[in-house]
Amino acid sequence: MQETTEKTAHKIVSKKFILTSIIVLLIIPLCLLMGVTLWEDRRYNILSLIIVIFACVPFLISFERKKPMPREILIIAVMSAIAVAGRAAFVWAPAFKPVTAIVAITGFAFGPAAGFLTGASTAVASNVLFGQGPWTPFQMFTWGLLGYIAGIVGRSGWMNHKIPLILYGFFSGILFSLIMDIWTVISYESAFTWRRYFVAMGTSLPFTAMYALSNIFFLLLLARPIGEKLTRIKIKYGISE
Repeated sequence: MQETTEKTAHKIVSKKFILTSIIVLLIIPLCLLMGVTLWEDRRYNILSLIIVIFACVPFLISFERKKPMPREILIIAVMSAIAVAGRAAFVWAPAFKPVTAIVAITGFAFGPAAGFLTGASTAVASNVLFGQGPWTPFQMFTWGLLGYIAGIVGRSGWMNHKIPLILYGFFSGILFSLIMDIWTVISYESAFTWRRYFVAMGTSLPFTAMYALSNIFFLLLLARPIGEKLTRIKIKYGISE
């Protein structure tokens, strides 16, 4: 009986991971492409809503386990609120933010789907303070993708050590800048050119370096205390990835 239950749970988790991967790596990028080409970034609010809806889809599979989801959603809402507060607290330092670290820590603890949803919701919620615009869907995708990657590498247990945290912080700072530079180029004249992209990469190097350092700093500072609390909550309430 127990073996059958474990197989069923594993099957559901695998289904969630496959579905999340398709959404993150295929469907949402196609939505961004549609927003840039067909809508010319004029309907970014609709596009942001579409991304949030897709980000929530993997959690709907949890109903198959006949367990309520409010605890999972509440934790993501709290982590997203902490990330928003962290972004607002460091408004005076544009390239020095704890957002990626908090999103990543959520992904480490609860998996790719939770990491992506936390990142995406943090972007759209914090931009209520910082200003919504055509950049919002790109920020949602980028922070969501970083949370998704954190959820994958978090399964290995490597993120309990300093060196992997440093490497992830450095990698996430570079990836954030690389993806957002795509929007920067498109915003110039609604078209992408490699020449403009390389120029944008060059001009954003100081921001990229500072953001990577801030990711490393906040991960080393927050990963253990917040991660331990999330792990206790996960065990106490039987919340799976």
